[in-house]
Amino acid sequence: MFTKSVQSLRMQAGLRRLYNTSRGSAHPMFVNGQFVKSKATEHKEILNPATQEVEALTPLCTREEMEGAVGAAKAALPGWRNTSVNTRQRIMFKLQELVIRHTEELANSITREQGKTLVDARGDVFRGLEVVEQSCATATNIMGETVENVSRHMDTYSYRQPLGVCAGITPFNFPAMIPMWMFPIAITCGNTYVLKPSERNPGASLILARLAKEAGVPDGVLNVIHGTHDAVNFICDHPAIRAISFVGGDVAGKHIHARGTGNGKRVQSNMGAKNHGVIMPDANKETAVNALVGAAFGAAGQRCMALSTVVFVGKTSEWVHDVVDRARKLVVSAGHEPGADVGPLVTAQAKERCERLIQSAADQGAKILLDGRGIKVAKYPKGNFVGPTVITGVDTTMECYKEEIFGPVLVCLTVDTLDEAIEIINTNPYGNGTAIFTQSGAHARKFQFEVDAGQVGINVPIPVPLPMFSFTGSRGSFIGSTNFYGKSGVHFYTQVKTITSMWKETAEELRTTMPILGKN
Repeated sequence: MFTKSVQSLRMQAGLRRLYNTSRGSAHPMFVNGQFVKSKATEHKEILNPATQEVEALTPLCTREEMEGAVGAAKAALPGWRNTSVNTRQRIMFKLQELVIRHTEELANSITREQGKTLVDARGDVFRGLEVVEQSCATATNIMGETVENVSRHMDTYSYRQPLGVCAGITPFNFPAMIPMWMFPIAITCGNTYVLKPSERNPGASLILARLAKEAGVPDGVLNVIHGTHDAVNFICDHPAIRAISFVGGDVAGKHIHARGTGNGKRVQSNMGAKNHGVIMPDANKETAVNALVGAAFGAAGQRCMALSTVVFVGKTSEWVHDVVDRARKLVVSAGHEPGADVGPLVTAQAKERCERLIQSAADQGAKILLDGRGIKVAKYPKGNFVGPTVITGVDTTMECYKEEIFGPVLVCLTVDTLDEAIEIINTNPYGNGTAIFTQSGAHARKFQFEVDAGQVGINVPIPVPLPMFSFTGSRGSFIGSTNFYGKSGVHFYTQVKTITSMWKETAEELRTTMPILGKN
């Protein structure tokens, strides 16, 4: 026992030495259980969004290196597939413990590379951790079905079996949560995995890979590669990869779905969103206003479930001034600063796009009640900061309404009735999520029944389901047949094999006609 403990400590120390996180160094790959320095000749700089200092470099892995990662996953598959599901679950229990223990390490990496506040980065880790915890119950979710005596002496039963080598492509806005939406479920189902995190902030994925190794995930079962378009196309085209999970923008999501499915792969693709919050006159004003401010401006609006659009019904349009008053008091600063409410946007380009869309609102006749452009943060003059912004007088033809801004911007529409609010939401192409604030059960019931969005909150601004359910974005926000995590996630990463067996004491007669099961 003592020897095993010493060996474990040595392994952990070795992994940490190999994963050099010193500022400005190149992130390694993680292939076949080892951190490996890429031989890439091209790198992307990872700039701290608050300071513009180079935090690290992301190598654009060579094709040979990516082939090596897939090869490692393919080689590890037979042994891992034949490992008992109980053993795979125990490894997830250990991973859960390690993620909790290393939450601060993960959160600090997220804040340095992505920019969100430390409090929000901890939430990023925790929401991913919930999926790891759900993976500890995979045995229940992969149970097949059985029917005895479908015909005399004959039974039919089914199994859920792993697909093989799977891959995940993750976005910049949730560097820990989205990878944990993907690989824990996939590998606990018996698959092996190749993960390509966002080139903007891969640090959290590499920490998770290290923790997975420490938890007991065998070499080759989880691999991490880096890159941009070439890496994405490599994953879409490689014949050994059976399934792809993607979260990100519309253009990439549609491309990955088309190219991946065109090559015979399963693809689940979570894309853009325009989430509406409906405020009814009977709503609790304090609750509604606080919810709008938190859901619109938290994480600097860089959430696919951000409540970026509010539809005020009737006289509630007057409440916008309360929203402005509270939004104005939010502290905009670097994510690691104590008391920061709103951090910087991830890149200077994201800031420029956000400010352009704010200006387009003014140009098209909307009114900017609170303008976060040009905000100055004294200690961080080079940061990608945009302050909370509130725009009124918006209609559905305006660019600020049609585009997903992905910044701390709340666009406000006003209607007279709940029916009008529902029509606006259902006409919008996206269907990720929506929310209503009301104290009327009749209004809530009508809304949840008639609104065409995959996730609905009733007095809940960001209705992201816990992982015993699934993330069920719909319409323009999702392409694919099976959603993320929960039972849907297990179904995505498994295939059904159905067996019909007959055992009888006497020999069967020779027949050339179609057998009719269940006749006798």
